[in-house]
Amino acid sequence: MHNLLSKLVGKKVDLRCEGSSRVRGEVIKVEGGTVEIRDSEDKICFVAIDKIVVVWDAPDEGHRAGFVS
Repeated sequence: MHNLLSKLVGKKVDLRCEGSSRVRGEVIKVEGGTVEIRDSEDKICFVAIDKIVVVWDAPDEGHRAGFVS
């Protein structure tokens, strides 16, 4: 998991941890058994790598299809 997360630095991901915890944000750094994530409000979160069960790319919510007038 450490190697996978290291390759995702700078990308927005969803992390699902043991239980029902979920974290979404940009991977800032992977170090010392933790991954540092920055959310959309620029808050920093540290997640223990050994507690992560699933990782996937987060959807880009910045662009929404629709009509432009």
